[in-house]
Amino acid sequence: MTNLAEKKIGETMTETTPKIIPVRRALISVSDKSGVDEFATGLAKNGVELISTGGTAQLLRDAGLSIRDVAEVTGSPEMMDGRVKTLHPNIHGGILADRTRSSHISAMEEHNIPSIDLVVVNLYPFEKTILGGADAPTAIENIDIGGPAMIRAAAKNHQSVGIVTDPEDYDEVLEAISAGGLNLALRKKLAAIAFARTSAYDSAISHWFAQHIGDPLPRRVSLAGKRQATLRYGENPHQSAAFYTSVDLMNGQGAKQDAGLRPGVATARQIQGKELSYNNLNDTDAAYELAGEIAGDRAGVAIIKHANPCGVALGDNLLEAYKKAYQCDPVSAFGGVIAMTQLLNGETAEAISSVFTEVIIAPDADDDAIAVLSRKKNLRLLLAGDLPNPAAEGMVMKPLAGGFLFQSRDSGRINLDALKVVTKRQPTEQEWKDMIFSFQVAKHVKSNAIVYVRDEATVGIGAGQMSRVDSSRIAARKAKDAASAANLHTSLTEGSVVASDAFFPFADGLEAAIEAGATAVIQPGGSIRDEDVIAAADKAGVAMVFTGMRHFRH
Repeated sequence: MTNLAEKKIGETMTETTPKIIPVRRALISVSDKSGVDEFATGLAKNGVELISTGGTAQLLRDAGLSIRDVAEVTGSPEMMDGRVKTLHPNIHGGILADRTRSSHISAMEEHNIPSIDLVVVNLYPFEKTILGGADAPTAIENIDIGGPAMIRAAAKNHQSVGIVTDPEDYDEVLEAISAGGLNLALRKKLAAIAFARTSAYDSAISHWFAQHIGDPLPRRVSLAGKRQATLRYGENPHQSAAFYTSVDLMNGQGAKQDAGLRPGVATARQIQGKELSYNNLNDTDAAYELAGEIAGDRAGVAIIKHANPCGVALGDNLLEAYKKAYQCDPVSAFGGVIAMTQLLNGETAEAISSVFTEVIIAPDADDDAIAVLSRKKNLRLLLAGDLPNPAAEGMVMKPLAGGFLFQSRDSGRINLDALKVVTKRQPTEQEWKDMIFSFQVAKHVKSNAIVYVRDEATVGIGAGQMSRVDSSRIAARKAKDAASAANLHTSLTEGSVVASDAFFPFADGLEAAIEAGATAVIQPGGSIRDEDVIAAADKAGVAMVFTGMRHFRH
C-alpha cells in the first residue's frame, strides 16, 4: 500500500480536482501597485469580475475598470482604520471552499458566499518601513493581518484557487487565464511562492521584534531571501546553486537604506562580462568587504583568490596601490578578483587588463576605465556604489548538519588607545602604520592567519594552516618567491611588520617571522606563554603590540 505522505502535493487530491480552473472572479488588494492596473485590465477583458479594497479599488476605477467593493461582498464597512475589512466569512469562505466537496458548495449557496477563483495580494511594506527608520507605532501599523490570511487561505486551497503575490507573475497568470484557466502545476507553483512570501514576511517581523526588545539571539530564528539569480552550478559542476538577496532586519546599520542590503555584490551593477559564478560571487564578496575594511584617505586595492587575500595595499593613488598589491603574490593574482576603495580610473584599468582577472568591483569607474575593460569581454566589472561599513553590526549564519550557527558579524576594529606595547622597544611611526594595516588585513584571512606588511602593502600572506608556525613560514616563502620573480636580491619581508589573527601559542611562530625579517609584531595576546613570546621578541630587538582582540575566520 502506498504511503500517502510519500506522494507529491496534488496526488492526494480527489479525482474530481480540476486540472484547469477558469477564473470568473478575482479579489485584488495590493500595496505594491506596480503593473496592477494593466493586469486587472487584462482580467477584465477575459470576463473576470473584480473585487477590491481601498486604494487599489480607487486606482482600478481610475483606470476605467468596474470594481465591486469588498464591503459590498461582506455587508460590513471597513473599520478600525482599515484593520478589519477582509476578515469575514464571505471573503474567506469564497477563498477556502473546496469546490470538490458538495458540503462546501452547499454552505456557499446557503450563506450567499461568492466563490473567489483568484487572489491577488501583496503585503503592507513592513520591511521598507523598518529600513526607513520608522518608530514602533508606525512599524506595528505596517504589520499586515488580512493580507497574509488571504494569501495562506488561497495557497492552502490551491486545488480550487490561484494566488498571486508577486507582480513578476502577472504575465504568466494572465496568459494562462486567456488560454482557458490556471492549470494545477501553475497553481502549485504560485502556492509555493505565496507561502515563501508569508514566511519571509513573518521572519522580518520576528527579527524586528527581537531587535526591538534587545534579543539578538532569540529562541527561534528564521532566515529568508529572494532569488536574484540561478547560477550555472555551485562550488563544483555537480552542485546546483542560486544567489539570494536578504535584508538583515535584526541589525540594519550600514545597510543600503533604499534596498535594505549591505553594499556589495547584492547592490552592484554588472557593467560587462560573463555571468557571475558561485565562486565569483563568494570571492567578490570577500574582496569588497576587505576594501571596506581598509578604506580611508589613501587609495586601497585588495586582490582575492579563493576568498583569501593574495595582495592588499594602500597608495597615494589607485595605480600605485594596485602595483604594490600585485607584487605581493603575482602567481596567485592570476585569475583573481580585485576590489577598489575608490573610483576605478583608466590608467589603473590599463594595468589590470594586462593580467587575467575574473572580476573587478569598485564603488564606481570613469569612462576611460570602462572603455579599457570593454576590450576584455569575459572580465566582469561590478560597480557597487557605497563601500560596506566594517563597523556595522549584523548577524551572519553558517550551516551545519541538522542546523546552523548564528552569530554577530565580526565588526570589531582595534582601538588605538587599547593597543599595548609589551616589549622593551617601541614601534617606529612607520611600523605603527604598517601594524594597524596588517591587522586589518589579517581579519579577512582564513585562520591561522599571518600577514607580513611593509609600507602599507602586504608582502607575504599565510592562510588557513593548521599551525601558526606553518602560516609564518609559508608567508615568508611566498614572499621570497615574489622577490625572486621581481629580480630582487632580498626577500620582501625584510624590514616588514607581521600580524597574527590570534595569539602565538609558542614562540616558534614569532621566531619564524623574525627569521623572515620582521621587525615589529601585532597580535591579540592572551596565551599562557605570552611571557615566552615577549622574551623572544625582546631578545631579537623586535617591537610587539597586543590588541586584546582576536579575528578567527573559519
